[in-house]
Parts: sequence; C-alpha cells; structure tokens
Amino acid sequence: MEIEAKLHALGLALPEPMRVSGMKLPFAPVRVRGNRAFISGAGPLNADGTLAEPLGKVGADLTLEQGYAAARLTGLVILGSLKRELGDLDRVTAWLRVFGMVNVAPGFTQTPSVINGFSDLILELYGTERGTHARSAVGLAELPLRIPVEIEAEVEITG
Repeated sequence: MEIEAKLHALGLALPEPMRVSGMKLPFAPVRVRGNRAFISGAGPLNADGTLAEPLGKVGADLTLEQGYAAARLTGLVILGSLKRELGDLDRVTAWLRVFGMVNVAPGFTQTPSVINGFSDLILELYGTERGTHARSAVGLAELPLRIPVEIEAEVEITG
C-alpha cells in the first residue's frame, strides 16, 4: 500500500463520501470497465464528506492559492472514491486524463494554476511514470453548490 503510506507520511487523509442533504446523485463516483476506471466529477470536501469552504468564484470569492488548495482537496476526494471502489490505490497503474473545471469570476484566466493543486498532488503520490496525465483546465460561470473546483479523471488499473 505504497500510495496510502505516502498519504500518511504527508499527513493527508481521504475524506468520507459526499454528504449533501436533499441532493439525489443517481450515478457512480467511479465506473470500472476493463482496465480503466472513469471518475465522475468531484469537488472539495471536508474529512466528514461535507462541502469544504470557501465556496464561490476563484478571482472574486477565493484567491488563486485558495483555488489551488480546493483542487488539492478534490484530489483527496477522488482518491477516496478510487480507494472505496478498487480497495487499493496501488491498483492505479497510470493517470490518463484529467478534466478540471474552475468556477471563475469574469476575467480570471489562471485556471491551469488552480488545477495544478490536483496535478501536483497526483505527481507527488504516484511519481512521473504513473502520475503524468493529459489535462484540461477550463473556467466556467457556475459549478454545482458554488464549489470552486470540479475535477473528473480516467485512470488505468490492474485487475
């Protein structure tokens, strides 16, 4: 359990699944098909699965640094979903594709720097051989529940 040991050494913990009252989520956080796992869009959560603050638009309600931190938290959420589905984060043999969405104020154009919070975490945990991924980082006018960041991904896994 190399990845979990690295998380522990960094003082990081995987959060519980998202808990938002009154919201129906009729989809799987992770869908495994063959040697691929497709990860649904996720946002930043606290350890107990509640929405992490601050909420709102990067460039108005949040600084670039707060957006980066939100993307890093989102990485932990995605890793938590993978852990629950796969049982072992070491089953991830390659991070293939990441799609990062940032809730932006008009004129904010540093979306790649925000999503670096996610990419830096994955590279720190998995190294360049397994962690390097293709990526998009786009700015959107709104995201669900006013979350500052939403990220989806695709990984290759072992059986």
